Amino acid sequence: MRLGQLLTDLDGAAAEQTVTGFAIDHRKIAPGTIFGAFQGAAFNGEDFIDEAIAAGAIAIVARPEAKVSGAVHIADTVPRRLFAQLAAKYFRPFPQHIAAVTGTNGKTSTAELTRQLWRMAGHHAASIGTLGITTASDQAKTGLTTPDIVTFLSNMAGLSREGVTHTIFEASSHGLSQYRSEGVPVSVAAFTNLSRDHLDYHGTMEDYFEAKMRLFDEVVDENGTAVIWADDIWSDKVVERVKKREIRLITVGEKGKGIQLLSRQPTQLGQTLELRIQGDVTKVKLPLIGAYQAANVLVAAGVVMASGGDVEDVLAHMARLQPVRGRLERAVITKSGAPVYVDYAHTPDGLKAAIAALRPHTKGKLITVFGAGGDRDKGKRPEMGAIAVADSDITIVTDDNPRSEDPGLIRADIMAGAPGAHEIGDRRYAIAFAIEHAEPDDIVLIAGKGHEQGQIIMGRVLPFDDVEVARECAA
Repeated sequence: MRLGQLLTDLDGAAAEQTVTGFAIDHRKIAPGTIFGAFQGAAFNGEDFIDEAIAAGAIAIVARPEAKVSGAVHIADTVPRRLFAQLAAKYFRPFPQHIAAVTGTNGKTSTAELTRQLWRMAGHHAASIGTLGITTASDQAKTGLTTPDIVTFLSNMAGLSREGVTHTIFEASSHGLSQYRSEGVPVSVAAFTNLSRDHLDYHGTMEDYFEAKMRLFDEVVDENGTAVIWADDIWSDKVVERVKKREIRLITVGEKGKGIQLLSRQPTQLGQTLELRIQGDVTKVKLPLIGAYQAANVLVAAGVVMASGGDVEDVLAHMARLQPVRGRLERAVITKSGAPVYVDYAHTPDGLKAAIAALRPHTKGKLITVFGAGGDRDKGKRPEMGAIAVADSDITIVTDDNPRSEDPGLIRADIMAGAPGAHEIGDRRYAIAFAIEHAEPDDIVLIAGKGHEQGQIIMGRVLPFDDVEVARECAA
């Protein structure tokens, strides 16, 4: 592709230059690369413009104030957005049907459940997010819920080349605010819920909400569809934004008009949902436990319907869904007969929802093991402690990913809101303690890390998988 094909107002020799790729890391520049020089929290890409040009960059996307000499300066007041738009022209084509899901909790489950429903309908489908890139035959790690824009677009194009026709990605607040999920044609945008998280980055809940709303205000196509979980305290505000944009709307949940949840009855290994869809009432036996998993399934069903899925097929396929890795995943049953569940819940609402999901299945005590991540919002720590103590029968506060913080201080923040909780810093010992004290009718919940396979301590990632550790402790 010639540079002039990306920049129609460019002519002469500059327009004839061959574009070989895009990069936002000056160390990844090759001759013919277009370099995105952005201001970030830790680094300023503009400081590396000269190095990028010396390495062969033929154009620099940066603010108008940036100093560029020896390459085409593609100036814009929002350079990240323009860079994404140009890169999308270079990497396309993309899968025919693309959906995105945003919210505090449930994005990963909703994305994976959507992929499963598409697959059961006969489509070659994929999901992109916290679990990586997942298809019917493979799963590749990306490291972030929303990877950098070059990786994101490259992955999307790669899926298209592999024959994937239906793709859903998790749209995180960071990714949306930093234009890391731009450029692809999004036909369906979904919302799960909103609760306290990432306030270390966004500052206030209002700013956090606005970051999420970019998905509906700008990213989803103007002739696209929004699928909204109707029962969250923020749902009405999301619906207002969708109606203002005048795009198609499907609401799901107890207040939902597209898919209305009439009742939910827990069973031994799942739950029975009574639903009203298009005026008809039907029951679905869902092989997943918990109210929040029912919510995720209904949002996923809404996404599939919005992308052309047959209602009868969707309902039939819901009964065949598989659990999502690290989302109320039953890791093991102890020698005493107590099931041990692992969940990614790492926010106050997420923890409350996970505990609430297990409570109807608990005849004895509900034992919760959890911690909080370092270098993240400190305000949620005592809140999580209070929720765990109030809603569990036994609470064990341990380490999560302390990162650069003193893990003892993190635990102290949690314990301030968790009177009566046990404090066991070593996560393996904490899990072993819970399993050792679990009796036949008890349930153990290990929350916070879910699918993660490492523990981040002072810059090092040490191998740690809650599921594997639970199995070892129960052996």
